[in-house]
Amino acid sequence: MSSPVPANAAAGLLDDVNKAIVEQLQQDGRRTYGSIAEAVGLSEAAVRQRVQKMREAGIMQIVAVTDPLQVGFRRQAMVGIRADGDTREVADRLAAVDDIDYVVMVTGTFDILVELVCEDEDHMLDLLNGVIRQIPGVRSTEMFMYLKLKKQTYTWGTR
Repeated sequence: MSSPVPANAAAGLLDDVNKAIVEQLQQDGRRTYGSIAEAVGLSEAAVRQRVQKMREAGIMQIVAVTDPLQVGFRRQAMVGIRADGDTREVADRLAAVDDIDYVVMVTGTFDILVELVCEDEDHMLDLLNGVIRQIPGVRSTEMFMYLKLKKQTYTWGTR
């Protein structure tokens, strides 16, 4: 995905029609441009162009979401991180790690949360001790192992 457009410019792309397109794709990411066009009252070419612009602006991605267990990732965890110094720098370093897919700066007990999706315990331990805890500014970590994923959706729509 290309670098995101500033938030105020991206917001200009979210007119009512584009919001309807996003909602159609959230319901089924494989929906054809033709069926989306019919639902939102545009031509197929216009829908294709709007989707491309939103993807280029970083407003949305179209991806396959898998069940980690069924594709070989037997261990998942959320890691709470307490950081020293500028937490933005620590978060940037964590975000640069290929094996970390989710990094969020938060308030409360932790400064940063990261999600780990790993093949096994050894991979998770290597990532935690060999990578995360070695990043300058990481003061402490607390791992929350997932026991069972009960709900994971990406259909929150648009506002």
